This record gives sequence, structure tokens and C-alpha cells, in this order.
Amino acid sequence: MDSLITAAALALSAGDALGALKRVALRDDPAALALRGIAMAQLGELSLARELLRKAARAFGPREAVARARCVAAEAEIALASRDLVRSPASLQAARATLEAHGDRVNAAHARQLEVRWLLLTGHVDEAARALEAMDPSGLPPAMGAVHELLAADVAMRRLQAGALRTALERARAAAQRARIPALLAETEKAFRILDQPVARLVAQKADRALSFAEVETVLGSKALVVDAWRHTVRRGRTVVELARRPVLFGIARTLAEAWPEDVPREALLARVFGAKRPNDSHRVRLRVEMGRLRRLLAELADLHATARGFALSPHRAGEVVVLAREIDGEDTVVLALLSDGESWSTSSLALALGTSQRTVQRALGTLAAAGKVQSLGSARARRWMASPIAGMAGFTPPLLLPVRLPID
Repeated sequence: MDSLITAAALALSAGDALGALKRVALRDDPAALALRGIAMAQLGELSLARELLRKAARAFGPREAVARARCVAAEAEIALASRDLVRSPASLQAARATLEAHGDRVNAAHARQLEVRWLLLTGHVDEAARALEAMDPSGLPPAMGAVHELLAADVAMRRLQAGALRTALERARAAAQRARIPALLAETEKAFRILDQPVARLVAQKADRALSFAEVETVLGSKALVVDAWRHTVRRGRTVVELARRPVLFGIARTLAEAWPEDVPREALLARVFGAKRPNDSHRVRLRVEMGRLRRLLAELADLHATARGFALSPHRAGEVVVLAREIDGEDTVVLALLSDGESWSTSSLALALGTSQRTVQRALGTLAAAGKVQSLGSARARRWMASPIAGMAGFTPPLLLPVRLPID
């Protein structure tokens, strides 16, 4: 490898994209094309970067499998940056296998980190955690070590583990300081702010207060019966009842929990859960049926009993009943949370990340667009969505809204 290529590669590893371009901007050999592509990606020109990397991969000869694999990994990183999640990660996995087989440990680790990012963006947190645990970050360059710890922090955040989150962020900050890359330092400092910002609301005995990330973990680990509006679960300690696929049952549980220790009139339950403004006998029958289903599911945690005017919740061996609610209400905030990363998303990638249909995502985007919270770019299949810079996510911290695949998914 000649001196200009080496110098350009060193500049890129230090985050100096312009310095790299000065050395290879006028060259068209495969190595220069690949470095130009990576530099353009660092500068935000993703379309041009992808084109250059593909051209470089085609130009490398049949004996240059490692160089082609590096181009594939770089293109996969661009796909993640542009939120092209629909593309299968199979090509990235094949590239990683090639790099590992040829002893390119650093680039193989980078490819593995890209796979972990894809898993996190699509909500496969347990798989991402296993992939991270299988990696040995020792010996990696400081910048990659910082990325490794930021990925570990993302896993801890989605698992609601405040202690592990702080530890990972502290290690990420130390690695970023060693790397001396301003953008990486800014990313770690931005992540640190999550620890102290309000991320949820605690509703208990009709009182409402904001919670930090660490306080959320404390609530979930307490002896209280917690109705979790983030994961749509009812839990006490390690006993968890999943109601994400049972929205009516979760609506009943949340309504009863918010009123605890008092009961809830039947008319109030029918209006909130079923939207029945004028309840009739069929509504009341359905309420009794759904109440029976919920009573069986929560038998280990609480009793549901009828009162003179409605129904009440009585927990087993729990000091109190609390509701862990979203800091910002509304089902569409889950879509808004994904868009808050500042990137532009397609509806297909949003649907994949949320584990829902494109039609559901389109309805949510329509509601958010009407409220001025999101905006679209392009048209037809090229249309992308992002949070509005004016009315978007100012002061909004979305960590608990990020997708986590349920065990049944």
C-alpha cells in the first residue's frame, strides 16, 4: 500500500475526512475509491459514498477478498446510518466471516459492531447482548472501544439497568478521550444526559411525579405492583405478566391501578377501555368477560373484585400499586422516539423496527405530520420521514420508548 493511501486511512481513523480526501480525491484506483467513499460517508454524503464503495468493490480483483469485504462492511454502515433496515444483514455477516478468516481482527470487530447496531435498531436486545458478550474489546483501537461501550450502554438502557448504563458510559467516555475524536466525545456526553433527565411518570394514589432513569429501575425492583405502560406489563419483582398483545386487558389493569385503592365505576371503565359513550348491555357483558380473563392472568399478583358501583384491584403481598407512565402520552410517541435520532426513516424501516405493519406506521405518521411533529422528504418509494426541527423532540428523552422484541416475537 502506497504512502498516500496509508496517510488517508490514518486520517479517516482519526475522524479527519477532509484530510483523507486531500490525499485521494483525484485517484480512481480501488483503494482510493474505497477511502473516498468512507470519507464522503463521514461528511454526510451517503448516496455518493455508497456509489463509490460499490465501484471500489467491483474494481478489486478476485484475490482481494479482504478489500471487498471491507467495502461491504462500510456500505452496511452507510445503510444503518440512512436507516435502511430492510436490507438483510447476511452480506455483512459473510463479510465479517471473510475478515475473520484472513486475520483482520479490527475490521471483523467493526463488522460485528454493525450487526449489533442492526439488532438494537430492530429491537432484538437479547441477541445484541449475546453478540456483544462474545466480543473481546481489549486490544481494539480506542474509538472502537468507545463504540463497543456505547452499544453496551444501549443494551443496558433498553433493559432498564441504570447501574450498568452508567458503568458503560463511563468506560465509553474514557475510551473516547483516548481516541481524541470530537464527534465521539460529543456522542458520549450526549448519552450521559439520559441519566439525569426525566424519562417517565409515576402515578400512585392519584399523585403524579417525574422519574429519572435510575428511579425507574428502583420502582421496577421494588415490592410494589407495577403496571408498566412502556412494556404493557403488570409486574412485581421478577413476576411479569405480558399484556402487550392484549390492549383491552392492559387498559382495564391500568385504569384500576390508577384509581387504587379506590374502585372504578363500570361506566368509567366502559368509556375509557371500550370508548362507549352510551354503554349498553352488550358492553357490560363484554366487560365481565374481559374482567374474567384479566383475573385469571393476574391471579398470582392480585385479585380483581366487584364492588357496588364497579371493580377494584387488590394486590397480593405488595405495599402499593403504581403506574409507570410515559413522560409524553400518546401511542404515536413510539414512532416519534425513533425519528428523534435525527435520521430520516422509511416507513418500511420503521415498521421493521417496531414489529408492526407499514399501514400502522403510516397512520401514526399521518397523525404526527398533522400535528407538525414530523415531516417527509421525497415522494412515493423514496419518501423518508424525520422529526420536525421546530416542533420535534426538544427536551424529549425517548429511551424507554425504543423497541424491544417480546419473547413471543
